[in-house]
Amino acid sequence: MRRYGGISGFTNKDESPFDAVTAGHSGASVSTALGIAEGKALAGDDSYTVAVVGDGSFTNGMIQEAINCSSGRKVRLIIVLNDNGMSISENVGGLSDYFARIRTSEGYFSLKCFMKNNVSRIPFAGKFIVSLSRKFRDVLKRILVSGNLFESMGLRYLGPVNGGDIDRLISVFEEAKTYRECTLIHVRTVKGKGYSPAETYPEKYHAVPPFNAAEGASELTRKTFTDVVSETLCRLAGDDEKICAVCAAMPSGTGLDSFAGIYPDRFFDTGIAEEHAITFSAGLALAGYRPFCVMYSTFAQRAYDQLWHDAALQKAPMKLLISHAGFVPGDGVTHQGLFDAALFSSVPGVRIFAPDGYGELREMIESKSPFVDIIRYPKGEEPRYDRSRYVKKGDVYVWNLEDAEAVIITYGRMIEVADAAAELLANFSLSESLDDNPARADDAKACYMKPHNGIYSVRTGVLRLACIEPLDTEAVWHVLKDVTTVYFLEEGVRTGGICEKCAALLAERGYSGKTIIHAVEKEFVPHGSTEELMKKYGFTAENVARRIIETMRES
Repeated sequence: MRRYGGISGFTNKDESPFDAVTAGHSGASVSTALGIAEGKALAGDDSYTVAVVGDGSFTNGMIQEAINCSSGRKVRLIIVLNDNGMSISENVGGLSDYFARIRTSEGYFSLKCFMKNNVSRIPFAGKFIVSLSRKFRDVLKRILVSGNLFESMGLRYLGPVNGGDIDRLISVFEEAKTYRECTLIHVRTVKGKGYSPAETYPEKYHAVPPFNAAEGASELTRKTFTDVVSETLCRLAGDDEKICAVCAAMPSGTGLDSFAGIYPDRFFDTGIAEEHAITFSAGLALAGYRPFCVMYSTFAQRAYDQLWHDAALQKAPMKLLISHAGFVPGDGVTHQGLFDAALFSSVPGVRIFAPDGYGELREMIESKSPFVDIIRYPKGEEPRYDRSRYVKKGDVYVWNLEDAEAVIITYGRMIEVADAAAELLANFSLSESLDDNPARADDAKACYMKPHNGIYSVRTGVLRLACIEPLDTEAVWHVLKDVTTVYFLEEGVRTGGICEKCAALLAERGYSGKTIIHAVEKEFVPHGSTEELMKKYGFTAENVARRIIETMRES
């Protein structure tokens, strides 16, 4: 599971006929199920559609929209509310409190099941007694389940029921089918039930890589970008009481759990509601505070309209920290962070930064800005390369530009690949692995490799963008205008991406050399380790160097 070529960690319709959809984001289940159920009704199919929804998902507005639309529908849809008191982290907000209150009504449901399963068996009078008791059901509910939210929204409500009691569950499902309308079954479960480490630390075992069950999941001990975000925000908040932190149900995954423990009054978890998190952060900014909203790249996609309309248009000075940008190991197709740069770079008034390491990330977080600033960074560790040889020119960093024939332009952690490729190209004798065919390598050396200091080489410079939107067009043009080949390297989608926009800039300025755009084409990227995905999509120093050589030979 979660390994390249293996099965994914989420439902995937391409892997199993028993997975109705490919899903990884919370909140879409009821809308999808309602559509399927209505489609079955139109086709004359009387089978039931069942949506199983975690209680944390009910903080997502899409769930509420779907329930509102299902109200009063004579459609064979059963919604199972799997209530374990946990989402990815502990549930927050009014709905969580509501679920806590409604659990106290289990006595009512137990009595109801007893009446149905036992009293109904009394000869002659049993069924009459059960029928009569149903007439008092509404009165009893008003006493024991005051103000039931779901019934107020037009759903039949059954529960709560012990999710570990199979006989009881069968009975409840049978009853739900008798109503022939949209019904919600409230099921109580324990997250991680049966495996004590998961029961004790449910958030830790929400989405784990493979581990030894006897030993439990191991902790990551190396410092990561997420650790730096956590440390920096906690330090800054100690000196500035205006700093607030916001997340959408992911305090541990985004590193904000430490901030929440130290500054609980300035920490806000919106639940699985990314749209609200963005607009709420913009409101904090307009009220004079310094909000830092942190969320994964894949979930930030859900809040495009809010970023555009409620933050950028309002000129709200907030920072959106996008974690898990680029390839994301293990989680798979629904969680790849490859679209945020292309999406958000189209929004006016937004600046996007891509730090290459921990030091630059700290500086970007610390800086004050009157704009909506986005800082995107990958999951894991900072790239390793010799930063000392890079010189800053405007908003870009350059190395090895003197007499360069080719320049690799990139940002973020791709700098490590670009730097290594330039090293390979500096001395072709180090690049014998560029092609498995020695004859072709000799042909390359003789026909299109230029001698440099007595050896064959391609002098290749590197340009790293720190601010990827807006581009420092003058600095970029000054560096690239005289080189024969420009290689754009981007760990993101090509269409609408930063490198495609940069290539368009060169074309507008009349650049006459060759350009190569190396990014992820329009496709859904599968699960696998970062290294495996980098290799699959050609993001290796050897492959980049090979493509530059081949391009120069063609010219």
